[in-house]
Amino acid sequence: MKISCEIIKDLLPLYYDGVCSNESKALVEEHLTFCNNCKVELQAMEDALPINKSEQNLKEAEAVQKLSKIWKRGMTKSLLKGIFSTILIIALFLLILYIFLGFKIVPKP
Repeated sequence: MKISCEIIKDLLPLYYDGVCSNESKALVEEHLTFCNNCKVELQAMEDALPINKSEQNLKEAEAVQKLSKIWKRGMTKSLLKGIFSTILIIALFLLILYIFLGFKIVPKP
């Protein structure tokens, strides 16, 4: 089955990334056996993107995980600081009321 180079060129990025269907993969590979222009296109993709994608993705995932841990730790610290500050402000407010206004909290008998 003869498929035009334009269709193959549309499929080449999917083929290169390994995300096309098995049928599309077979069509592209069959076309590449006799079409030098499409082989050159595929080689240009490989030359433009020489990094092994799985290695790059793993490195990026590790970096994101580290940033996530740092962010969570920072959020926990901020939460604890906020709770502590709130308790301290309430305690100071009650102390001021007690000292200067003689306000006392007494349970009802």
